[in-house]
Amino acid sequence: IWRRLMIRYFTKENDMVDWICWKHYGRQSGAVEEVYAVNPDLAEWGSYLPAGIIINLPDLSFDEVETKIRLWD
Repeated sequence: IWRRLMIRYFTKENDMVDWICWKHYGRQSGAVEEVYAVNPDLAEWGSYLPAGIIINLPDLSFDEVETKIRLWD
């Protein structure tokens, strides 16, 4: 049986899911939705989380998109 690898994160007072995703994944877009998907009761806590909640952070892989900025073509 294949299982999705997850890391357990223990919240500190006033943590926010988007901040946790930024610190763990280096991004929020896509990560926040996945974290809520694997932690369905998490939304009930609101924006600021109390200390001691266990959040499962799934192993996510994001496609690297290289953005090039050119001043002159």
